[in-house]
Amino acid sequence: MKQSLQLRLGQQLTMTPQLQQAIRLLQLPTLELRMEIQQALESNLMLEAAEEAELEAAAERDEDGAEASEAAPDRTEQDLGGEEPDAARLTEDLPVDSSWEDVYDGSTTYSHSGSDDERDLFENQSGGEESLRDYLIWQLQMAPISPRDMAIAEAIVDAVRDDGYLGEPLEEIGAGLPPELEVEPDDLQAVLARVQRLDPVGVAARDVREALLVQLDQLDPATPHLAAARELVDQHLELLVSRQFAQLKRRMRLDLETLQAALALVQTLDPRPGARFSTERTEYVVPDVFVRRVNGDWQVEVNPDACPRLRVNSYYASLVRRADNSRDNSLMRQHLQEARWLIKSLRSRNDTLLKVAECIVERQRGFLEQGEEAMQPLVLREVAETIEMHESTVSRITNQKYMHTPRGTFEFKYFFSSHVQTVDGGECSATAIRARIRRLVADEDPASPLSDSRLAEILREEGINVARRTVAKYREAMAIASSTERKRLA
Repeated sequence: MKQSLQLRLGQQLTMTPQLQQAIRLLQLPTLELRMEIQQALESNLMLEAAEEAELEAAAERDEDGAEASEAAPDRTEQDLGGEEPDAARLTEDLPVDSSWEDVYDGSTTYSHSGSDDERDLFENQSGGEESLRDYLIWQLQMAPISPRDMAIAEAIVDAVRDDGYLGEPLEEIGAGLPPELEVEPDDLQAVLARVQRLDPVGVAARDVREALLVQLDQLDPATPHLAAARELVDQHLELLVSRQFAQLKRRMRLDLETLQAALALVQTLDPRPGARFSTERTEYVVPDVFVRRVNGDWQVEVNPDACPRLRVNSYYASLVRRADNSRDNSLMRQHLQEARWLIKSLRSRNDTLLKVAECIVERQRGFLEQGEEAMQPLVLREVAETIEMHESTVSRITNQKYMHTPRGTFEFKYFFSSHVQTVDGGECSATAIRARIRRLVADEDPASPLSDSRLAEILREEGINVARRTVAKYREAMAIASSTERKRLA
């Protein structure tokens, strides 16, 4: 085999560190982006927040008077967005892969920040909230109870789930107690009854029936229709759940008015006693863009408080020299390059965010003006083609990004939905169909709710071709009960 040299030309995408950084910043949510920027400010001596520099300049002017202002005219001019006299010299001194003007244009700020930037992002978040177990134990400790009963009560409380129900059979709880306590089944039942009457009433119940009965027992005996409500829960709970009101009236031998009053009393009870002690943390979001209507037109602007203003520190940048290969100079040159990359990546992120938001607003004007039922079908590919970017870029910039509109704050991906063909050959957004189903259910007769088949018929009459099973899927996704479960007494 003869060996030879060949020259081949080809194109290949290389993931440079700059590109990797830009892609990573593109998909970061606002809070994580601010943390990333804060870490960069702490580790890169070339980066500074514009607000800090402005405050320092103001302090120097106050302390030194007019002479200090005249001694540093270049710094003041730079802060106001003027031209930096040393920019041309610095451009020649720095062997970098992009022009200095791309990033360092005098002002070198990439976004505006409000006066609240010094606030701690997490200052309003609560610390560890009191758990259901802690609350129950605290009540037991405040009550007169023997050490033996306290040990049994603690074992029962430890077996309570987050929803307030007992997660283990009472026999297993008793078997796990120390033998020297000599706990009898009657002892367990007595302590359980005591725990169930703590706040929230009905906690540690073994099922819904027991939880509701305990709550009814705590009511004033003179409460109207208490006996009927107790009988309804104790003996006819299954009929109540299945909304079989005709059978309830017949079996309980009650008139319509008395049955309605008993149902109203049962509805005041809490079927999940531990729900208000949920351990889920509240998630806070910061809108990335604001949408406002000005003179009849919808305008989009990037949230100025999403991240702080950044710029290159002119003093440290002026210390970088081309011919100097010392360790300190190399480190400063590296920091300068990283600062320029970060500022450029942040500016690119803002530009992309604004383009995508403007495209969404233009397409979803109907939603902004009329509501969910006017939502238009939209997919990532359509936005990507409109702004001339790759679909993966649009996917990254819409992930965990939020838009504040007059109708509320929504994630970008909320505006994207599949479509359903209409009778005239057009398209209807799945979000609009769900909104229409929600309205039809809200306006229905409670005594004769609309079935999925009837909902599908109404939609077809309105020109939307949708199958019954699709209506059922949308209804379940919106946590709307079936027609049987929605039925109410007339």
